[in-house]
Amino acid sequence: MVENYRPTKAVIDLTAIKSNLTYFQEKSGDAEVIAVVKADAYGHGVLEVVKTVVAHGVRMLAVATPDEALFLRNQGIDTELLVLGATSSQFIPIAQQHNIIVTAISLDWLSMAARHIEQNSDPLKIHLKVDTGMRRIGVQVDEVEEAFGFIADHDFDFKGIFTHFATADEKDSPLFSQQVNAMNTILDKLDDPSVKVHISNSAAAIMHPDLACDAVRIGISLYGIAPSPYVGEEMNFDLQPALSLETEMIHVKKLKAGETLSYGATYRAEKDEWIATIPIGYADGMLRGLQGQDVLVKGQRVPIIGRICMDQCMIRLSEKSSIGEKVQLIGRQGNQQILIDEWAAKLDTIPYEIPCILTKRVPRVYLEKAEFSDFSFQQSDKMLR
Repeated sequence: MVENYRPTKAVIDLTAIKSNLTYFQEKSGDAEVIAVVKADAYGHGVLEVVKTVVAHGVRMLAVATPDEALFLRNQGIDTELLVLGATSSQFIPIAQQHNIIVTAISLDWLSMAARHIEQNSDPLKIHLKVDTGMRRIGVQVDEVEEAFGFIADHDFDFKGIFTHFATADEKDSPLFSQQVNAMNTILDKLDDPSVKVHISNSAAAIMHPDLACDAVRIGISLYGIAPSPYVGEEMNFDLQPALSLETEMIHVKKLKAGETLSYGATYRAEKDEWIATIPIGYADGMLRGLQGQDVLVKGQRVPIIGRICMDQCMIRLSEKSSIGEKVQLIGRQGNQQILIDEWAAKLDTIPYEIPCILTKRVPRVYLEKAEFSDFSFQQSDKMLR
């Protein structure tokens, strides 16, 4: 049965994800790897990714919202689940019922949660988030001891403590050192060895492996993307990008010299040239800012020309081609490759954003075989607890 009638698709190589996970499992030593699968596994498709990493030894998954956690529970995923973001009072009893760990983000949150805990249910499992410098959510450093006392006096099951680094992907950041020192001071006051300590994100796990503590949270690099250009340049191993994006030509015609195309007639042919229409546009996540970005046809780079439409865009060919010719938007074709990083640079954003903006209209097709893992990123090397 044909499931997708349009040739545009994102190909997800699960072998690449396994390879990246194995690297972090080995690099982190005795520390546990928490797989961050928020935002539909960074656009890669959460169910297939979760099944893959759990089968490969992951014992805890991290998501951003209560809804993401409940979705996984409703799909039969019984692995430990940690909600990294804020949760409302209404979710407290649901978290108890479904064995979902929630994050304590402030003293006010702890007070609210204590009032909504169901006494006839399982204890509410929490991880305490400490704001050591990200200034997003978390208990303030000077309030942590008060938080410890409040947790001890109420019906919480205190399972973990963590922070999040704002500049772990930068070279010689004073803020990073300040955050490490602040967390060291806090951990000196924590006298419960059963509380899981996890402070490292992908960048810290790569650049500062001595900070692994009890666990590391691996997000973007699980999917084969370097956290920043600096980390990418410093790495001494290859991450395997899991996502490729491809389509096919649906229309080919000759554009005569002087003719224009697409909305606004912003592109005008300087000479006779062959153009092809491909079925992908900004409704799929190929944003209009990608006008001028290269794609691959027959192993050669050719540009997107004219304004990108909602459902289609046009490319300028080096020669006449046939309808059905494969077009690689992200990934490798022949000796050429288009990296997610290129899209990010073109859109003046970070690589994290690119797989997340590919909409649900683009089907994810899963591979076990590492056919689409030919990218390479290049690493180098404080002590908590």
